[in-house]
Amino acid sequence: RMRKLEKKLEENKIKEEKEAQDLEAMVQHVEQNLQLMTKRAVKAENSAAKLRQENALLQVQLRNCRSEAAALRAGQAGLEVAKQNAEVALQHLLKVTASSRSSLRQLLSGAESLQLVADLLRSIDRIAEVSEDGQ
Repeated sequence: RMRKLEKKLEENKIKEEKEAQDLEAMVQHVEQNLQLMTKRAVKAENSAAKLRQENALLQVQLRNCRSEAAALRAGQAGLEVAKQNAEVALQHLLKVTASSRSSLRQLLSGAESLQLVADLLRSIDRIAEVSEDGQ
């Protein structure tokens, strides 16, 4: 009977070691995913900041073009050129705005993914605590 118990104890130890290794592998995989998502989120944040700066610059250019157009309208000289410049600036501004929105959506998606990974890591810690309490 003692041999059976010793054998059972050994089997339980082996099973526990395998479970610990599996859990460790899963934690490493989750950590790698977390690092990857963090990099993506940082990249998206940088891209969004860059696009916001470009957007602000383009808005200044658009205001300048509009005031130039107004001045030219008053003087009736070069009105067509000013309109074209304003239209080009406006089109560029619209493109940058659309691109900014896309980058912000990506950033939000990355943040949601990071929250999911954090919740998963939290639940892994709880599983480990429950396993330790149950032994």
